[in-house]
Amino acid sequence: MNLDKILAISGKPGLYVLKVQTRTGFVAESLLDGKKITVNLKSNVSLLSEISIYTHEGEKPLTEVMQKIATKENKGQAISHKEDNATLSAYFKEILPEYDEERVYPSDIKKVLNWYNTLQTKGLVTDLAPAAAETPEEAPVAAEKPKKAPAAKKAPAAKKASAKKEE
Repeated sequence: MNLDKILAISGKPGLYVLKVQTRTGFVAESLLDGKKITVNLKSNVSLLSEISIYTHEGEKPLTEVMQKIATKENKGQAISHKEDNATLSAYFKEILPEYDEERVYPSDIKKVLNWYNTLQTKGLVTDLAPAAAETPEEAPVAAEKPKKAPAAKKAPAAKKASAKKEE
């Protein structure tokens, strides 16, 4: 697993894994307690793979930041997100020296560390590095699925049309 299927849902605590997409939204499973919830398309949902941290040079993907934390901690737990803001800022400065202190707030640092520790507890930290390598392989598979579905829908429609012509 990589961060492509890990979600943060606004108003819901913790992280979720995308399980199934439905017509009106999707089903996600909590990493905290394993409960499945349905989420509609109007909910504010963020994929962790799409989140970046502001730096002075631009933006750094969250996957890279988490990989740096994993390297520093030897894939173990990071410091608690409940530490005081000065400690959190100093720790984050060690991880990402070029981060923009004006645009990255202490609450953002707390989220990143909390998310990292949650993923580490579930044993998903070791899989963060291959995310970039797996993405190109997954893209063609995802592109093939929509091509199969419309073909199945068109076949019954063609039979109905030919049945009407015979009448």
